[in-house]
Amino acid sequence: MPPPPSDPKIEGSLPTHAPSDALDATKVDANAVAAAWLATFGTACEQNNVSGIIDLIWSEGVWRDLLPLTWSYRSLGGKDGGNDRIKKVLDERLAQSKFTKFELDMSCPPSVENPFPDVSFVMLMYKFECKAGPGSGFARLIPKQGGGWEAFTISTVLEGLHGVEELTGPNRVNAKHTDARSWDEVREEELAYKNRSPDVFIIGAGQSGLDMAARLKFIGVDTLCVDRHARVGDVWRKRYASLRLHDPVWYDHMPYIPFPASWPVYTPAGKLADWHESYAHSLELNIWNSTEVISTVFDDKAKIWTVVVDHNGERRTLKPTFVVWAAGIGGGSVIMPDIPGMDQFEAGKIVHSAQFTSGKDWQGKKVVVVGACTSAHDICKDLVDQGAGSTTMVQRSPTYIMSVEKGMPMMMAPLYVEGGPPVDLADRIGASFSNITMKEIHKRVASAIKDADKELLDGLHAKGFMTTQGEDGSGFLLLAWSRAGGYYLDCGASQLIIDGKIQMKSGQGIKKFTKDKIVFEDDSTLDADLVIFATGYGDNREALRKCMGDKVADKLTPLWGLNYEREIKGCWTSCGHDNLYVFAGNLALCRFNSKLVALSIKAQLDGKFAGNADRCSL
Repeated sequence: MPPPPSDPKIEGSLPTHAPSDALDATKVDANAVAAAWLATFGTACEQNNVSGIIDLIWSEGVWRDLLPLTWSYRSLGGKDGGNDRIKKVLDERLAQSKFTKFELDMSCPPSVENPFPDVSFVMLMYKFECKAGPGSGFARLIPKQGGGWEAFTISTVLEGLHGVEELTGPNRVNAKHTDARSWDEVREEELAYKNRSPDVFIIGAGQSGLDMAARLKFIGVDTLCVDRHARVGDVWRKRYASLRLHDPVWYDHMPYIPFPASWPVYTPAGKLADWHESYAHSLELNIWNSTEVISTVFDDKAKIWTVVVDHNGERRTLKPTFVVWAAGIGGGSVIMPDIPGMDQFEAGKIVHSAQFTSGKDWQGKKVVVVGACTSAHDICKDLVDQGAGSTTMVQRSPTYIMSVEKGMPMMMAPLYVEGGPPVDLADRIGASFSNITMKEIHKRVASAIKDADKELLDGLHAKGFMTTQGEDGSGFLLLAWSRAGGYYLDCGASQLIIDGKIQMKSGQGIKKFTKDKIVFEDDSTLDADLVIFATGYGDNREALRKCMGDKVADKLTPLWGLNYEREIKGCWTSCGHDNLYVFAGNLALCRFNSKLVALSIKAQLDGKFAGNADRCSL
């Protein structure tokens, strides 16, 4: 059922116990516990025994389904009637999903896990079959009152489609020495689209577009990706020169071609840009650069798009079945405040952070940066490093701060670290937790990070910098998923604030500009040769509207933030418009979710499910 108008979100909990009651790996036979529970669970699924399944789930447990049960992303369960929510969907969907052949997956053997002194469980990975294809999942089991075991988390993930083989490894395309045409001739024809249209048309060739193009190519879906930039990678290459990823290399691999073992832990933007270009070439992805979308029209009856583009000055018309919008979370549409007097400011220049390239151009000058999240910090640090005369950060609201040095290992371990599990396994372990459960986990993680970063945070507070711990103290994760901002993962700028090299103006917005001054709400003023608004990017729907028109955009749901079940809105599943997917996220999200979106599209192309009408809706 739809959530009430106020749109509350499901809350979760962790199954706690006294520290003295923690499970002991020397006394609990994890293999036997896992095998017995899975046998009972599998039998109940095969027999469509919903009450039997519910009996195997903790009263506040959460089942996260990524396609096999619902053809959507659903997190079912949680507090206040969670089992009823699970039961409702099972009653609707279990019989037609045809779950069967459950077995333990010993690539991740059952184990006793003790993440906190008062939380412990048996974790198991399993394989199964469903109507669409093979699946995988994880369960985390806790002792059940009165005997036996019950799951406090369950996950089901679609891993493939029956009859569809990924064209890698033993299934790779095998060019023969006797082929009449050269490789160059074949590639020229593939890229030309002279006598055919792609099945899928992707708008944007950043990591989102590249990952989708690769996943679709290797399950046999003809895909064309277009981008307005002259080169693949320009979306990163044209950002400010000092930009580096704040996520570590182990988290950021792309599908099929991982980064080399020599790759730096934190990737420079220019290096990532070149990698994207190399990636597209190595995987022979069909990409048209220097291409603008002129119009997109959807035929509701035929379920076909008509897309007109300008490709290097030539107007082309294509008729794909699906369009994927992969232009980033904000679609490149910046948020630029409209403040009285901006047009009268003659003392300096006013730009958005998207237009900033390097602090080298502002040596000895007075610079004011409006904003206090990632871009603002990176730009302020670059300005100080390059010798700006003064650098002032204007902070209007609190920011979540976590050090990369201390906080990131606490966030990423044990999945995304040197010597950690294979990235595909790490992704599945991570995805097996819903955000309902992750919020509760990250309350504890964020508290531990805050303690580790105490000296840093105290130093910032002494300079007037305002901090927050995020939603209910859950730290970085939910800020990223709900706002795509509101945080800075510190890699040096915070110390510059503490040292006074970046000056702070906190808690005051800009009231107006005069001819030669910035005037704040408290009537204090600042001089500036350059004002940079690091105020983020806009609603993706508006960027899409400019490209695809009102008729398409008016049907869209919100395209980021968390819904009632704490799944991300509008991305990777239904966005509100038939045969349109919105695909966005960081490198890790794109890597994992690109496979699921590709399988969804392939299933629809092959008639395996009827698209949005067949999804299990909220």
